[in-house]
Amino acid sequence: MTAGLIVLMLSMLLGIQPVTTDLYLPALPMLTESFSAPMPLAQRTLSALLLAFGCSQLIWGPLSDRFGRRPVLLCGLAAYTLASVGSVLAQSMELLVGWRIVQGAAMGAVVMCARAMVRDLYQPLEGARIMSKGLSGLGVLACISAPLGGLLAELFGWRAALMALVLFGTCVLTLIALRFQETLQHKNLQALQPATLLKTWITICSNPTFLAFSALSAASYGGLFTFLAASSFVFMKVLGLSKAQYGLVLLSSAFFYIVGTFVCRRLIARFGVRKSVAMAAVLSLSGGTLMAGLAWAGIDQIWALLLAQALFMVGHGVHQPCGQSGAVGPFPRAAGAASALNGFSMMVVAFAMGAWLGTHMDGTTGPLTNGMWFWSVLVALFAWTLVWKYGEPAQRTTLMKAAAN
Repeated sequence: MTAGLIVLMLSMLLGIQPVTTDLYLPALPMLTESFSAPMPLAQRTLSALLLAFGCSQLIWGPLSDRFGRRPVLLCGLAAYTLASVGSVLAQSMELLVGWRIVQGAAMGAVVMCARAMVRDLYQPLEGARIMSKGLSGLGVLACISAPLGGLLAELFGWRAALMALVLFGTCVLTLIALRFQETLQHKNLQALQPATLLKTWITICSNPTFLAFSALSAASYGGLFTFLAASSFVFMKVLGLSKAQYGLVLLSSAFFYIVGTFVCRRLIARFGVRKSVAMAAVLSLSGGTLMAGLAWAGIDQIWALLLAQALFMVGHGVHQPCGQSGAVGPFPRAAGAASALNGFSMMVVAFAMGAWLGTHMDGTTGPLTNGMWFWSVLVALFAWTLVWKYGEPAQRTTLMKAAAN
């Protein structure tokens, strides 16, 4: 596989997550009204998907270490496509939640293998550069997804927005089936043995570098999820935007995330991972504090939310590639398991935040702005303490050489 093909595949595989969440968000209020469902149940279509996404990775990770990335990818993408069809045909909110759970579990195989694939092919710090390229592609897909979802929902209803997921899953499955070559060179034949699996998890979870980068990526994702889960109701129900206008809001957020991934590559080439993460944390904290501060001052304006979110998303574009690649880096023989645990930590955070939002959405911007401030504080705390101490600065020279290429 050529380098360009690897980045394309990485972008599509990682991008399945924002496509699955962002594309249907503009249709969420319409979907809620269609089934006459309460808001907490509607929120569960997102939070349950992400919980299944996180938990399933604990199974998919060891399976991919034992049997390879390709069979797990094919199985996950096939199940994802079938679950997407089920979501389109669902006749109740409960059935939709059920299909979204299956969809999330299948999505776990896809994203986990994408992260592990980077570790299979690249050394840890060079992996941060490759991951940032893949996440740039993810950002492009996120830019397209939100406006497209809003347009489809506006013109054809919420089922059309979900139908787009069927088409995306089919396209990615075809690409992987035809072009993907196995990246795991040495399968771990003991990966699924209970004693070996337990030992592997203990080793990973006791590694300070893994804990530092996982804490960073989880906190940063917590901020993103807060915005995704609450913004459709805030911008459309509270601030009065249309579905198409809200799609542009998500496009703006994704655009600044792409900017952050480009900034990431420039920063790590010059300063290394630790300093890059520390500098990006300034943006994250500034964005969260500005959003909450303006809301506390009674300034509930669209421009205020978008400005603060832009700052946070540029920082997010640095923290995710560094966090995800940094967490998996110490474990070349157990990249699947490490990727799974890192993904699991992010989804536990998302599920907990989704549950909180489901009971605290009160018709104001408060849950959104306060939640963003909370996560921005944690991002800065982890960046300036754990990552700074355990971010393996000794490998900076290797990264600078890799980034120069």
